[in-house]
Amino acid sequence: MNIKLDKKQAIAIASIAAAGIVLAILILGTGKSMTAPPAAAKTEAHAEKKDEHGHEEVEGRLELSAAQSKAAGVLIATAAPGSIKTTVALPGEIRFNEDRTAHVVPRLAGVVEAVQADLGQLVKKGQVLAVIASTELSEQRSELLSAQRRLSLARSTYEREEKLWREKISAEQDYLQAQQAWREAEIAVQNAQQKLSALGASASSKGPLNRYEIRAPFDGMVLEKHITLGEAVKEDANIFIISDLSTVWAEIAVPAKDLATVRMGGKAEVKASAFDASAQGTITYVGALLGEQTRTAKARISLLNPDMAWRPGLFVSVEVVSGVADAPVTVQSTAIQTVEDKPVVFVQVKDGYQATPVVLGRNDGTLTQIKQGLAAGTPYAAQGSFVLKSELGKDAAGHEH
Repeated sequence: MNIKLDKKQAIAIASIAAAGIVLAILILGTGKSMTAPPAAAKTEAHAEKKDEHGHEEVEGRLELSAAQSKAAGVLIATAAPGSIKTTVALPGEIRFNEDRTAHVVPRLAGVVEAVQADLGQLVKKGQVLAVIASTELSEQRSELLSAQRRLSLARSTYEREEKLWREKISAEQDYLQAQQAWREAEIAVQNAQQKLSALGASASSKGPLNRYEIRAPFDGMVLEKHITLGEAVKEDANIFIISDLSTVWAEIAVPAKDLATVRMGGKAEVKASAFDASAQGTITYVGALLGEQTRTAKARISLLNPDMAWRPGLFVSVEVVSGVADAPVTVQSTAIQTVEDKPVVFVQVKDGYQATPVVLGRNDGTLTQIKQGLAAGTPYAAQGSFVLKSELGKDAAGHEH
């Protein structure tokens, strides 16, 4: 069907079509303006990661000059392969070196005339600790003096009889009897001397024959003293305990599962529980039997103690090396810090340091294995990392404000 439009109708239809086109353009323009703000927000958010100079900031980055690093005590090291020691930690206690501890007894009964050593005093070998008046010692010295005089007489008689016999004046029998008497007198003197030596007394005394001096058997400290002036003591009384504290023992209890690790001749590190001190020692004894109650074996480590720092009774922790493992990447344990509950290492970068998250492996207190996050040859802050962590926290707090 053909419809003919006049001029007015055609103009109206064209106007309606034009209005529709304009309306469509307006609608499309409005949609584009609605999607524009996210792009602007993205730009603004990106701008928030820039510092006041317009430089882009990286999370965990700390700008620090060489002079500031030196002032903070930062020392740089390089991550490298290393050997990590595997240790077994066992509790222990410092004890006296029993091989250098003596229970001093008089060996003679008597009355105490003098006490010349005090509790806690350092004494030298041969130093007089106490003096006792002993009747038994007086008898022993008298016996020695008599034997010495008999020996002198027997020697003179022998020499005279030998001369007479050689000159054919005296019979050979008289000469042989004089020789026998001389030999017996020598034996008597030796016997009396050995008796005094066994008692620890000298053969002669500057003072009375009954004066008995008790002397220190070696250099050490007087740990116990059970003697007073005027006291009557028996020959087996424990009057002094002296110990040489220049060496001590660290005694540990070793469970059955660790007996394969703790072996005689092995090295161990002893650490004090009460203060910051450690020392290297050698395992000198491992018990062959397990205790019925504890099911552990006793072991001990011999320690040098020149400064008397290791006092008997001190509780210690003993670390025994059980093995050594090679690690491809290690850092000094002092370099490890925790940031946002994650272990990090401050890696040296241009104009500062970067807190780099890492995955830790074994450590022996000196070196720590890095499983992930750090490559060998990377420079890092081995000392002073705690200062860097503090500075990083300050920067983060400043940006929040």
